Amino acid sequence: MLIYLGCCAVLAFALAIALALQGVAPAAAAHAAFAVGAMPLVFAAMGHFVPVLTRSGGAVGVVRRLPLVMQWVGLLALGALGGWLPGWVLHGALSMGLVATVVFLVWVLGKGRRALGRPHPGLAWYVAALGCLILALLVIGAGLVWPPAYPLARLAHLHLNTLGFIGLSAIGTLHVLMPTALGRPDSLAAARLTRQLPWMLAGIATAAVAGGLPWLGPVAAVLVGGVVVATLVGWWRAHGWARLSGDGATASLLVASVGLVVLCGAGALHGFALMPGRPAVAGFFAGFLLPLVTGALSQLLPVWRHPGPITPARTRLREILTRQGRLRALLFLLAGPLLLAGQASGAALAAIGVALFALPLLRGLVTRPSRSV
Repeated sequence: MLIYLGCCAVLAFALAIALALQGVAPAAAAHAAFAVGAMPLVFAAMGHFVPVLTRSGGAVGVVRRLPLVMQWVGLLALGALGGWLPGWVLHGALSMGLVATVVFLVWVLGKGRRALGRPHPGLAWYVAALGCLILALLVIGAGLVWPPAYPLARLAHLHLNTLGFIGLSAIGTLHVLMPTALGRPDSLAAARLTRQLPWMLAGIATAAVAGGLPWLGPVAAVLVGGVVVATLVGWWRAHGWARLSGDGATASLLVASVGLVVLCGAGALHGFALMPGRPAVAGFFAGFLLPLVTGALSQLLPVWRHPGPITPARTRLREILTRQGRLRALLFLLAGPLLLAGQASGAALAAIGVALFALPLLRGLVTRPSRSV
């Protein structure tokens, strides 16, 4: 399932770019990227990492299938927002997503209570991320039921999903994934996660209400951006820029973090009415989500494809996926600011970056390991 959802995420990202270039409703293109692509993959990644963080067994039964449920939720929402399905389908998708997220959150909390010893601090980030997703669904549901509240509900839904669900999941995972990708321990990662979570939550809460109080936008940008900058400084002190930028996977993860800082800066400018807010969604997609997912999959897909001890087949697949990683990271680093500035050329760079990951991914997955492996 993990490999399937990883591949589906790449396809969904390509679909989102195509829909945007064809002039389809922006909400539909955004949900192709976030609800169809990112959300199911995040659920699956949590299902992979939560047992690691709690030193316990993996997901089974209904919980194991919840990422697929969330994929259907995203597809239904996309169909309704794109006008290909009746509008009432959106209400059904929202209800399905809410129930599935609550069930998954209960499972995560249960794993934490039954953990062997104290759970890793990253678990609290996952709990907070799922809580943000539940709030995002409740808020947009309220907006659909009470139309006068819809404009503010839509903005809160957007921030709770991007900075909340995706942002918390990403940063919580990056503190574990970056040292793993580098093959070097980071003894301060757990302490940073514990220290940063309250600041991140404060930033997300501030961003969620900034739709009605725009002057809070710069405050949210400082809070969230400060967390990411502190993370970057911690990585620099532990590993150095040469190591961080020297590998295709880690370079992508580094660019994703830098991209989020840039987006926070754009959010501050928007709060001061110095730039429009709508391009921020496209900027978030190209400047943060794309390098984040391609970098993470470059590291994780070989492990999912060849579980167990390190083998030549796993090493070979990672080499294939990371070979053009720094070039992809550069393309995404350029695409994000261009889209923030309203330049369509950013979409072209993002599309090239996605293609430069999709083609090696296809090659790596269809290539059979030699019999000697």
